[in-house]
Amino acid sequence: MANKARFWDKVAQKYFKSPISDEAVYQRKLELTREYLTEDSDVLEFGCGTGGTALAHAPYAKSVLATDISGEMLAIAEQQKKDAGIENVEFRQADFDSFEDEKGRYDLVLGLSILHLLKDRREALKKVRHVLKPGGVFVSSTACLGNRMWFMAPILWAGRLFGAFPFVRVFTVGQLVRSIEEAGFVVEHEWLPPKSIAVFVIARKPE
Repeated sequence: MANKARFWDKVAQKYFKSPISDEAVYQRKLELTREYLTEDSDVLEFGCGTGGTALAHAPYAKSVLATDISGEMLAIAEQQKKDAGIENVEFRQADFDSFEDEKGRYDLVLGLSILHLLKDRREALKKVRHVLKPGGVFVSSTACLGNRMWFMAPILWAGRLFGAFPFVRVFTVGQLVRSIEEAGFVVEHEWLPPKSIAVFVIARKPE
């Protein structure tokens, strides 16, 4: 996990200070997610970064466990939590291998800007399904470079060799949605905002 975290530790401050690319789209994603939250919801977020989304959803849920592999990202998240006075969010340095014993534990799982950074998204989706309660919901926002920026694949590969980019998997919206469905989810909402490469998907684990 330490090797994987090195890139994100290095860019944590820059990431935190960078503005959201489209605030209106981000707020709409928050609104859509909150339609699935109640005061009894236990939420898990993996790849939480500096914690902004976890903290934004905290008032609408019972508890939020937000995880990331980067200690530097989480240090920023903890400071944000302290500044906001939020008590029902726990930040934890962990990857998905830490949740083998939590079958059916969560009402909602967030995976935002993360699936394209994983070498095996299908395995990750199996783990998401594992930790969700029957009827639970998986919310994801994923960059699908295969639709509009397929030509970036060799550039990303070369950049990774020199430490300029993290690992990035290139796939299309169709390939992503198909992998979510093949993992046993029912897709309830799919939204690709204009001019965006990130598709927003809400999918449910059957009862």
